[in-house]
Amino acid sequence: MIKNLLIPVLFFVLFISCNSNSATNSAQEEESQDAEKKITKRDLSITPANAYNNLFFDSAVLVKFFTDNKVENKIIRRMTSFYNARNYQLAWFTNNGLTEQARGFWNMHNYQITYANDSALKDKSLQTKMDGFTAEEDGFTVSPLDKNIITTELKLTQHFILYTLNNIEDGFVKRKEMERFIPRKKEDALLLTDSLLSKKHKDNKYYEDINNSYKLLKEKLETYYAIAKQGGWPQITTAAKQLKKGISSPDVTILKKRLQITGDMAADTTPVFDDVIAAGIKNFQQRFGYTPTGVLTDGQIKDLNVPVVNRIQQLLINMGRMQWMINEPKGKMIVVNIPEFILHVKDGPQKVFDMNVVVGKEGHNTMMFTGNLNQVVFSPYWNLPESIVKKEILPAMERNPNYLASHHMEITGNEGGLPVIRQLPGDDNSLGKVKFLFPNSFNIYFHDTPAKSLFDKDKRAYSHGCIRLSDPVKMANYLLKDDAQWPSEKIDSAMNSGKEKYVKVKAPVPVLITYYTAWVDENGLLHFADDIYGHDKAVIEKMFTRI
Repeated sequence: MIKNLLIPVLFFVLFISCNSNSATNSAQEEESQDAEKKITKRDLSITPANAYNNLFFDSAVLVKFFTDNKVENKIIRRMTSFYNARNYQLAWFTNNGLTEQARGFWNMHNYQITYANDSALKDKSLQTKMDGFTAEEDGFTVSPLDKNIITTELKLTQHFILYTLNNIEDGFVKRKEMERFIPRKKEDALLLTDSLLSKKHKDNKYYEDINNSYKLLKEKLETYYAIAKQGGWPQITTAAKQLKKGISSPDVTILKKRLQITGDMAADTTPVFDDVIAAGIKNFQQRFGYTPTGVLTDGQIKDLNVPVVNRIQQLLINMGRMQWMINEPKGKMIVVNIPEFILHVKDGPQKVFDMNVVVGKEGHNTMMFTGNLNQVVFSPYWNLPESIVKKEILPAMERNPNYLASHHMEITGNEGGLPVIRQLPGDDNSLGKVKFLFPNSFNIYFHDTPAKSLFDKDKRAYSHGCIRLSDPVKMANYLLKDDAQWPSEKIDSAMNSGKEKYVKVKAPVPVLITYYTAWVDENGLLHFADDIYGHDKAVIEKMFTRI
């Protein structure tokens, strides 16, 4: 173990010495000592039992990577420090595929290459490997002895460090902070919060100063930490049907206290269910994604009873996710937060409009990524994905030989033993009358739908993975409003023509697809949403000691 601990540091010292022929021995020694000070000591307290990830590799592999890839001194120091802090635990892979953080970083990386033309990050070999790995949504078996895996792991870390050094203003992400962007070991959420909130920097530069979404959530974390230190909030033990207007009960007093603690209503110790508490319930319902009726359901009481430490865990997880989001563009932007089921159109800091959406159901998880919306397609064909053909259409055809004709579908070819099927434009086309394209490797896009009733539900995870819009006409008019060739009358005609028509958007609009189950809106309200795909659950099990 001691031998492995010394290898990377000794290698770096020797590397410096061999590449400083014109310097004096004294200067070399001073430079080497300074370099060692900037390398985090190996954290031997991290073991497979308490690590965030249970896959480790030998430090000698890192040294060989430096030599084989002719890595520059500065990056050698950073990578050595990064893995010392993790005790040579993999950062980007778990035993069943890519980590959430790997997908988040790769999205940032791709956006930087594609839209910011960052040539320093271009690597065809890494791109090919990551395209394959990210396409495996259901995961894959990982071994730290697999050369392909470990090379990709180390390349990702090299690129992560390069990205951070080149794209984040100096001083706002300290070296040790960068090493903790990917969790290292299971920790107590309250102790982790205390450390995060109490940390002070001599230069008064903090990461939240360059990431406003993170900053707003960190401020709410401080509020919830104070609530935790005061004992949390009371549990509501009565059924929802017992909590209605006009009744007087100690249970109402408990409910009022619960709502007061999180700022949903003002102080009120009376036991009467009145208009004041009804308004407080509406505030809570709005923050949790429910229709604000002022009347509780048993499911909503379950949300109210989630302990404060669990909400703190949720805040920490989502602050982590916000570290992987690109810097918001200054102009037009479209944001879809999957668990929120809402699309937001913004122009700089100003909200233009919101729109209800339907996202992928469990098993058809809409991915998290970023792209530029550059095409509108009127009266589209629906080219059925291979997975849908195999799992749904072929069994339906066996049951009903007229299935394709009755659904206005046709076979256009054959690939890999499967028929290539598309649905014709028309009123019953699953994509509706228009779709909106933003190129991505997941084949995900926005589209209309004939199934309008789903937009009336509070929870809207029903699609095969693409995102359905409640008002696609409004979106089409917004995207083409600066194109004199496409007035609203022509848009309406194209949507109902039955002939597929592609139209380029003159100024492509960035699209951000996120997965936040906790966030702060433009009015300063803290929102929580259901973990519809189980991403929070997976991280909680690896990140915290108390679950």
